[in-house]
Amino acid sequence: MKALFMALATAAGLMFATITFAADAGESLTKSSGCTACHSVDKKLVGPAYKDVAAKYKNDKGAEAALVKKVKAGGKGAWGEVPMPPHMHVKDDNIKSMVHWILTIK
Repeated sequence: MKALFMALATAAGLMFATITFAADAGESLTKSSGCTACHSVDKKLVGPAYKDVAAKYKNDKGAEAALVKKVKAGGKGAWGEVPMPPHMHVKDDNIKSMVHWILTIK
């Protein structure tokens, strides 16, 4: 019984560590990819604050996929007239991590 408890506790710890790592990776990638030149977590700069993006798409099941495409290709009009340039140089998996992290911000 003790071995089973230890195995379950270890598995739960690894799952939590993986979730925490993924969140940390998304945040780190936004900083290292240059996103913070135009965005911040809690206030509008050139582009919207990440928390505003998360709030806007909170109940949109297709938001993550749509935002990944928008970050990759660039866009204009959803948040005003200033266009977001395409980020073709950023790997798709990195964009997915960043968008996932942004959508978890409260």
